[in-house]
Amino acid sequence: MPRRGRAVMVCGTTSGAGKSFLVTALARWYARAGFKVAPFKAQNMSNNARVVDGGEIGSAQYFQALAARREPDVRMNPVLLKPQTATYSQLILLGRRRDEIAAVDWREREPFLWPAIRSSLDALLEENELVVIEGAGSPAEINLRSSDLVNMRVAAYAQAATVIVCDIDRGGAFAHLYGTYQLLSPEERALVRGFVLNRFRGDRALLEPGPRMLESLTGVPTLAVLPMWREHGLPEEDGLIGAAGAAAAADGDAPARTIAIVAYPQISNLDEFAPLARVANTRLRWVRDPGALERADLAILPGSKHVAADLDWLRRRGIDAAIAAHVAAGRPLLAICGGLQMLGAEIRDPHGVEAAAAGLGLLPYATEFAAEKRYRRGRYRLTATGGCWGALAEVEFDGYEIRHGETAPTATAREASLTPVLAAGCGWQSGATLALYTHGLFENAAVMRALFGAATPTLDDTLDGLADFVDAEFGREALLRLVA
Repeated sequence: MPRRGRAVMVCGTTSGAGKSFLVTALARWYARAGFKVAPFKAQNMSNNARVVDGGEIGSAQYFQALAARREPDVRMNPVLLKPQTATYSQLILLGRRRDEIAAVDWREREPFLWPAIRSSLDALLEENELVVIEGAGSPAEINLRSSDLVNMRVAAYAQAATVIVCDIDRGGAFAHLYGTYQLLSPEERALVRGFVLNRFRGDRALLEPGPRMLESLTGVPTLAVLPMWREHGLPEEDGLIGAAGAAAAADGDAPARTIAIVAYPQISNLDEFAPLARVANTRLRWVRDPGALERADLAILPGSKHVAADLDWLRRRGIDAAIAAHVAAGRPLLAICGGLQMLGAEIRDPHGVEAAAAGLGLLPYATEFAAEKRYRRGRYRLTATGGCWGALAEVEFDGYEIRHGETAPTATAREASLTPVLAAGCGWQSGATLALYTHGLFENAAVMRALFGAATPTLDDTLDGLADFVDAEFGREALLRLVA
């Protein structure tokens, strides 16, 4: 029987405790320490996804794979749930959409999902020296214990050295950790090797004697207290990038430009905008009312998981009129994927993928949803861009497509000066409006230099910074003991 690698698992007391961040940091730390590492999350729920060989996985696992210096793989996130309405999520199994499984009741999906989760984890354990596993939400949701596919069932199967992280900035950290630990079964508690207090602000001396008291109650040490670090540069998995602030203006001056991203309810792939939060003299705003667009130097319509529903939301809030006024004034607008589809005359849905809708009618094209989703990752080159987008002419960038929509210009396109700027129907420009199907534009140094005059730190720089951070806060010996 092949030798199985070891496993470290990061669980959290709540969603948003810092699991994805910590797994990414650990993946790069162990890779730099010489281990052959792979990340794993059995089931993720997010509308942020990346294209890999075989389909799509959650963006967090994509970045974790890059942190581990591995090619991202569908086995690293075998189940991905992409919320489409308040009560329905598209289900992706091993990279592909599976509507027939999504139709099965949540508690009855185990026979369809666990075999794929187990075989994916087995393969990664056999191919690697170490698998760093991320849980989801909290492992102590006792109402969901019987249907658990992502937390302690995975930890037990992999016999993972488990760490539980909490967000101390929310308050109640010791109660969260103690309660989570106590609600685990004795067999599950035996896997827990340490606690982590994340996002600490203030005088560390005030924590005492809390960690020692918690250890006396549980027998589990606190391995690290991680200070608050907002500027780490890793895209947030679900939160709005830069929601708490924006890049500072030089010498305290007012920002030179404002970038406004329309934040409709079903926004998707928002992680691709993380580099914009680090551009000097720029304020990044998330727009949910029409007035906020009036002061924008650049407006962005991002991807959407349900274009028809988000178009309805725009109209109900009057943001559709604000977008039209922005375009009429000749101010720059970038629309990506679902945003591109919104700008056209109509969206047809003959296969019932999402829903049909009337578009904003600002660009002369129409979209039809195909039954099969298109996945592509590759190198793209922008051609014939002009005006405010002229700096991007002939710029090459790495990007990806993940869509059902196929868009084609209407008969009036020539009259409206609609210019193709990407091959194969992937992008057009009309005046100051640039509409692209490709995601990932701002993650390319050449694009950032062309648009803003300087590149932001690379993703690799960011990942190394995460590894340096956990090295300083945990210490080398503590990290090695986890895998001993």
